Amino acid sequence: MQGSYFVFADKPALAHELISFGASAGKRVCAIALEEGQAQGYIYHGAGKVLVLKGSNDIPESYAKAMATLLEKEGAEVFLVGATVRGRELAARVAGYLDWAMVSDVSSLRYGEEGELVTERLMYGGAVLQVEVVRGPAVITVPGGKFEGRADETRKGEITSVEVEADPRVVLLEWTPIEKQGADLAIAEKIVGVGMGFAKQEDLKLAEELAQTLGAGLGCSRGVAEERKWLPADLYIGISGATVKPRLYLSFGISGQVQHIVGVRDAKIIAAVDINENAPIFQAADYGIVGDLYEILPLLTAAVKKIKTVATRKFSGGEVGLERGTPV
Repeated sequence: MQGSYFVFADKPALAHELISFGASAGKRVCAIALEEGQAQGYIYHGAGKVLVLKGSNDIPESYAKAMATLLEKEGAEVFLVGATVRGRELAARVAGYLDWAMVSDVSSLRYGEEGELVTERLMYGGAVLQVEVVRGPAVITVPGGKFEGRADETRKGEITSVEVEADPRVVLLEWTPIEKQGADLAIAEKIVGVGMGFAKQEDLKLAEELAQTLGAGLGCSRGVAEERKWLPADLYIGISGATVKPRLYLSFGISGQVQHIVGVRDAKIIAAVDINENAPIFQAADYGIVGDLYEILPLLTAAVKKIKTVATRKFSGGEVGLERGTPV
């Protein structure tokens, strides 16, 4: 597959996004999988070929050397890797083995006029936008949420198992599962975001109640997760955190620095509440309220509950009004 795009991500949903990106430009896409059960989904999303690696280790980065050998043998043009913790580790090793250029954690990836890849990424905490053009073989890491995976179950492709040798130097010493809290922000259609405007950790219950009422996920700014440690790191939205694209993003007490805005800019609607009328969040928001979140949050929650109660009564009573399926 000379000139093909190769794709790997340890999260199938992210792999689907990267495969769809390559396929949308008419590129020949070859996906690398560690589990045979992932292969057919990769075909449906646009991969013409899937290589299922068979080895003695479950750790993706232990196959960096094997993947580098495969890429060289297959004449790969670009290696797109999902920018997860393990993906970044793997990508750096593969780039080193192949002596390829590497672009990390791009905020944008598109094709130039001559078919070259043009990448953008934020530097210095979002203060600088760096644009790079990729004209030779390269490894590029891409966070989730940048592209939309498009499945077509009529697609056909080739699935091949490849025996590979794992790097014996990569050994799993300890396994500590992380208990996930709340909804998966990557797929949430509604998200309530909380920031440093909350005075106490227990006050987050106000936002949690609204999120529960709306059926929304709960996210936060970097300070809430990393400085105050009020919420787990996987709920942090921003450059080095989660990138989200919900239909509705409600922000409470988040000033809206560039680091955070990058993570939410793909939301269909952004509505913000902050006591500071000059907060940067209002520049990115479609709707904004300058006010005290401690006053507005309970009022908004009560209003949503009232709307849902009215809608429920109309549905059950057969009254003409809201139709089933109408968002509330």
